[in-house]
Amino acid sequence: MLHHETREIFVIGLKNAHAMESQALSIMKPQLSRIENYPEVATKLEQHLRETEGQIVRIEEMLAGLDENPSTIKDMALSLTGAMAAMSHTVAGDEILKDSFANFAFENFEIAAYKSLLTLAEAGGHNAAALLLQANLSEEVAMAKWLDENIVTLTTKFLRLREAGETAKV
Repeated sequence: MLHHETREIFVIGLKNAHAMESQALSIMKPQLSRIENYPEVATKLEQHLRETEGQIVRIEEMLAGLDENPSTIKDMALSLTGAMAAMSHTVAGDEILKDSFANFAFENFEIAAYKSLLTLAEAGGHNAAALLLQANLSEEVAMAKWLDENIVTLTTKFLRLREAGETAKV
């Protein structure tokens, strides 16, 4: 593949990743504002929200290094869909569970995106970008692992609160 094509695909991927992380913020912020009975989830979401903000900065650095900018249209479109997805769970009686399932799926989507971007960075000789992408990937893997390790505990707590007649929703 020509170096120009590799660069072009890499830049598109970075712009998509920027929009993806903007979408992640628009999903996490509403969830975080609604959590009351799950402080462990709130703490982890707050941590990952800060990580996501850092990931966006890293992606912007990579784009700037390539004399490119994020796509405002992609950012706005995915932020809107993220906000709508977050709102769709608010009507569910098991909102905290649905949010956790969706977050787990989204984290794995991000993991796949970063693995693909790492492959493109390596193919194009973008070594500095590869280091930044690896940092983003590591944070996403850690969040996915936390969600995976905590779904049983979260479900058990949800059930216990519900059976006690307490608000179990969020």
